[in-house]
Amino acid sequence: MAELSKYQQSIVKNYYANLDTALLQRLGEQVTDLYLAEGKKRDKVWASVVTSLTKLGVPKSRIDQLHKSDDARKLATLVQELLAKD
Repeated sequence: MAELSKYQQSIVKNYYANLDTALLQRLGEQVTDLYLAEGKKRDKVWASVVTSLTKLGVPKSRIDQLHKSDDARKLATLVQELLAKD
């Protein structure tokens, strides 16, 4: 693999430094998608939500509880909690 220039290294460093913020923003968008989704689309959105929550370090038990309830309002509440911590 090729060596990265200093500029490229700074881009990669900034990406990982701001990854939590980007994931929280994406999670907020996913809440909206979840409100609007039905059927198979809703299952795909939940899969994406579970992935985002896992990357953010939310305990698996809480993720499973949210997914089982299938309630976008509870997910929105969790997003607000995570934003308050950030």
